[in-house]
Amino acid sequence: MGVVSKTLLGKAHTVMAEGGMAAALRNVRGEDSWQVHFRDTVKGGGMLNNWRMVENFTREAPLRVMELERWGAVFDRTPDGRINQRNFGGHTYPRLAHVGDRTGLEMIRTLQDQAVRLGLKVHMETTVYRLLRDGDAVAGAVGYDRNTGEFLVLRAKAVVLATGGLGRIYEITSNSWECTGDGFALASLAGADLIDMEFVQFHPTGMIWPTGVMGILVTEGVRGEGGVLKNSQGKRFMFDNVPDRYKGEFAETEEEAERWLAGDTSARRPPELLTRDVVARAIRREVNEGRGSPHGGVFLDIASRRSPEYIRKKLPSMYHQFMKLAGLDITKEPMEVGPTCHYMMGGVRVDPDTQTTTVRGLYACGEVAGGLHGANRLGGNSLTDLLVFGHRAGAAAARFAGQQGAWAPADEAEVRGYVAEALTPFNGSGENPFEVLRELRSSMQKNAGIMRVEEELEAQLEVLERLKARAWNAKASGGRAYNPGWHTALDLRLMVEVAEAVVRAALARKESRGGHARLDYPDPDPTFARLNLVVRRRDGGLVVESEELPQMPEELRELVESKGAVR
Repeated sequence: MGVVSKTLLGKAHTVMAEGGMAAALRNVRGEDSWQVHFRDTVKGGGMLNNWRMVENFTREAPLRVMELERWGAVFDRTPDGRINQRNFGGHTYPRLAHVGDRTGLEMIRTLQDQAVRLGLKVHMETTVYRLLRDGDAVAGAVGYDRNTGEFLVLRAKAVVLATGGLGRIYEITSNSWECTGDGFALASLAGADLIDMEFVQFHPTGMIWPTGVMGILVTEGVRGEGGVLKNSQGKRFMFDNVPDRYKGEFAETEEEAERWLAGDTSARRPPELLTRDVVARAIRREVNEGRGSPHGGVFLDIASRRSPEYIRKKLPSMYHQFMKLAGLDITKEPMEVGPTCHYMMGGVRVDPDTQTTTVRGLYACGEVAGGLHGANRLGGNSLTDLLVFGHRAGAAAARFAGQQGAWAPADEAEVRGYVAEALTPFNGSGENPFEVLRELRSSMQKNAGIMRVEEELEAQLEVLERLKARAWNAKASGGRAYNPGWHTALDLRLMVEVAEAVVRAALARKESRGGHARLDYPDPDPTFARLNLVVRRRDGGLVVESEELPQMPEELRELVESKGAVR
């Protein structure tokens, strides 16, 4: 078994996940359960989640977190020594197991140690260019070493995609450089279905200033620890932005919100802990109506709510991030924050039990897989998603590989074709790939960002058609070793495919739901309430088809629709 990593082992975007991993451990609030976690996740996802995936996820999350602890993860502790859990948006109870605000780093460190202990073969700084097929099954991949430029043919009886997100197709994003949507495009080009590609999550709180760090994430843990959002007039505006579906669940006064944070079980949650789509749009509204901060965001204030010692202990990374990047002491001053492209709810369509795709032998897990989060992801569900479905995908892929016979021979003509195709930038007379990339990201931000409208989405399809031709004609100079221009030229070919999938799905969903907001269709539409939009490859192009969601069992539907305590 081997691992191919576009970056160094242990340096993937997971290290940027700060707040924690959601699991109903019941260490802080005994009333929590997998059923409450199920209800929160489905309700937050606009009822478009695959119910079976959510059930698997919420039932198994505690087991996977405890397994990670047995492997050496060092979590923050309650006074009696159990794993501590913090509040997060959309979660009824404190549910996020955490390591300060560096949870993703601790998780990947632990998993990296396990990989080394098991002796896994790791191809670091290697990019997969295309998946190989043998009939209707995957047979491996063709890739290249980013340092030397040498090509690799990786034969496999099963392939698991765990490639993360696509945030780099947008101009303002919290995602690191490698999140260019490779896995979505590789799967689609190999014939796999994509679902829910219209649902791109814009995290409410990214850094706004200075310009060079715009988009870098400000963890939701700041709000979970008591931070509040204020506009330029000093007003705590989230009290005015509680949607009807959440009425009665969130505090209506500051006094009640403070009582909840202090542990009063009779009080309701602060409105800053609403789901990310709601908070992001509320911030956008304040800015659009002229109540934003000087640099186009709003203020996130924890300095007036917690002591400097508490902030430095609970949010050490945030303290150092703002000190080093913005020269701001968050123990004394509020932060300027605004929405940043953060996460992809949709992805490769998978079986909810095995994570197999619609291509035999191809599996997907984590952010590249769709179905779990529906229209909107709750903060903290992503890290546990990796643990639960990484475990399931690995086990299923191993079983499948063990059932196969002899290795399928690599199709040498197919391999030579992909290698020749990947080298065409050195023969081209086209333009600088970085300029094409800049136009792709700025146009997606403008025409397919947090707020969408039909005319702009249609215009973006035309832009992408032109950019696709330019991407395939982008040129690279120099040799293959250490050549970022060549790498960008090849990334672009996949990025335009992914961007087109997002735009086509956004055009087809004529309503607003979760992370998908249409100015021309501002309300949820019952017509789309039970539909997955599936992006498929037909005759060399992408088409969108709608399919009914799997029917949720009645007892789970009643659970989701209930508002009281779950027993």
